[in-house]
Amino acid sequence: MKKLILFIFLISPFFASAQTFRVNIDPSLGESKELDGRLLLLLSKNNKAEPRFQVSDGAESQLVFGMDINGWQPGTSQLIDVQAYGYPLERLKDVPAGDYYVQVVLHKYETFHLKTGQTVKLPMDRGEGQHWNMAPGNIYSAPVKIHFDPAASNELTLNISKVIPPIEAPKDTKYIKHIKIQSKLLTEFWGRPMYLGANILLPAGFDEHPNVKYPLAIFHGHFPADLEGFSTTPPDPNLKPDTSARFHITGYNRIVQQEAYDFYKQWTGPAFPRVLAIEIQHANPYYDDSYAVNSANLGPYGDAITYELIPEIEKQFRGIGKGWARFMYGGSTGGWEVLAAQVFYPNEYNGCYAACPDPVDFHHYMTINLYGDKNAYFLSSDFKQTPRPEERDYLGHVGSTMKEVNQSELAIGTRSRSGGQFDIWEAVFSPMDKDGYPKRIYDKNTGAIDTSVAAYWREHFDLTHIIQRDWPKIGNSLKGKIHIYVGDMDTYYLNNAVYTAEDVLKKLNNPNCNCEVDYGDRAEHCWNGDHTQPNYISRLRYHQMFIKKWAAEIKNRAPKGADLKSWRY
Repeated sequence: MKKLILFIFLISPFFASAQTFRVNIDPSLGESKELDGRLLLLLSKNNKAEPRFQVSDGAESQLVFGMDINGWQPGTSQLIDVQAYGYPLERLKDVPAGDYYVQVVLHKYETFHLKTGQTVKLPMDRGEGQHWNMAPGNIYSAPVKIHFDPAASNELTLNISKVIPPIEAPKDTKYIKHIKIQSKLLTEFWGRPMYLGANILLPAGFDEHPNVKYPLAIFHGHFPADLEGFSTTPPDPNLKPDTSARFHITGYNRIVQQEAYDFYKQWTGPAFPRVLAIEIQHANPYYDDSYAVNSANLGPYGDAITYELIPEIEKQFRGIGKGWARFMYGGSTGGWEVLAAQVFYPNEYNGCYAACPDPVDFHHYMTINLYGDKNAYFLSSDFKQTPRPEERDYLGHVGSTMKEVNQSELAIGTRSRSGGQFDIWEAVFSPMDKDGYPKRIYDKNTGAIDTSVAAYWREHFDLTHIIQRDWPKIGNSLKGKIHIYVGDMDTYYLNNAVYTAEDVLKKLNNPNCNCEVDYGDRAEHCWNGDHTQPNYISRLRYHQMFIKKWAAEIKNRAPKGADLKSWRY
């Protein structure tokens, strides 16, 4: 029997030959220490851009395959073989023979010794907002054209010879300032210096009114490298018009510039409320922001933002410094964050305007019911498995499935380290597993849901459940402060969770919620409550929309004696 098994092994085509990639690091890069990270092999059928920029969730995505690297010693090489896990094709052996442009990237990991006692290896953000293909310090090879044949038996050699350069910090201007502080709370959790930052838009007349203190308008969203949507100069008359694939508009770049200039004119005009408008920077080792809450895996970001960063901004830039004079607004990730921060810190903020929020009820985790479904990827029956959709357009045409997007994340990073959407939800919402990484809400390969993790999510981060559960304690602090907006054809099915949230909010009493929930007819992601403008315009007007809305409402929620006049010059 042993001889027969050996004979089969020797003649099996699967084991007999396979084309592989041998990856070397050029000595000129000076990498003198052992390296950890995720080694990514990129293959593209075209050279429209470098292969590292052609991986996406859409149908046009090119190929990526990944393998974990632990302790890559200087002067040695790495072999990427047929077992490398990939997307959209799962294994390298499945790639059709043909000509490809190929490239490799090493997404570097750093070792963290957590307060919990665990040691983890993660990619620290380096100012790029957690993008593996643009992270400063990552090393990569120049694209080359090759002929790939999975049935061939030779090695193809790739040489890493380039490094992504540092990102230059934005400079202060008359109106836009920048702040960065080391967080004591986060430094203690992560076991190394950790920072929070913000881009700050000063009100007109800030220097001319040195005795005025201002309310704080807090915009939450993805990593803002600098404050966007504000420009003191008119649109460039020589700007070459671009085409927006999302909005099917030619010249959208000019529209963006015009809106930024119009906002400047409003901001400095006579009728605009004078506030400090800020955009928070809280990129971390898992994502481009923290979701602004305390998390078992990310640490106490909610406390750090609320009790460290916000007071420091108010101290340096003459904020009023009271909970009644702070409010929040944001869309998508930012929409979830402002609702969560309002719920978890009900007296520290006085209003949240949540547009197209990420799932606010996990009965509708996009197209998954985490409390009732068994599998995150498929609708199952006795005889078939129907893939769950992940993305659609306003007509309902599906662009990607849950399994496809999760497969992409798993190729880019194991243990929730891809920097992708589902991985960050897992990192924020899950308990920490025994190895120090987030506990999976579902098996990333099969989609099987872990009901114990779902139960943890419910009690800690299901915002609808928490509002209903805690209403007797927080209701008087929350009434009138919650505003939610979403399109009824949201690209990521986020309206489904809002329907459930609305049903719960309407039934709250002692006191009544007095909350606002509004829907945009056939509106996609990320509709924010403006029925007068198309989505491609209203998405550029968060500051001017919600600052004016809050200023009109605040007289109904401000405490007796609050200063509502000095900052309205």
